[in-house]
Amino acid sequence: MGSDTTGLARLSISLPGDLFRQLDMMVAERDLPSRSQLIAELIRHALAEHEALTRPDEMLAGTITIVYRGDRGRVRHQLAQTQADYLKEVISSQHVFLEDDQSLEVLLVQGPAYLLKELCDALRRVRGVHQLELVTTTALLPPLYEQDEGKGAAK
Repeated sequence: MGSDTTGLARLSISLPGDLFRQLDMMVAERDLPSRSQLIAELIRHALAEHEALTRPDEMLAGTITIVYRGDRGRVRHQLAQTQADYLKEVISSQHVFLEDDQSLEVLLVQGPAYLLKELCDALRRVRGVHQLELVTTTALLPPLYEQDEGKGAAK
């Protein structure tokens, strides 16, 4: 493995032919400029997932995407109650109505990996949730608010 002056490192890998063809198809279908861009994205995703599993106290940012059946507001209310239990971790949420009495909700979250997993588990327990996916990154949001010592004003 060598590196050049731009801070990039070169990596040579061997893949089974079928996997290589699938990789090239994916690069073409996404209209990416190179295999390297796709491989870097896949590695970043795997590293964030690894961090969540091996370092439960590691701070992560990400999204939780939820698809659920509407059920006259009951499910949405239970999801909101669960989010309120994790007020420090849920930064924001966006909701849209889908066809066939379904809803899509996307939560922007940040917190220790173990708490984000706990939140996902709690949301999955809500009857009516059909799909839930957590996508994380180790890059964090900047502090949203800092208390000035003794003044109570935002910096």
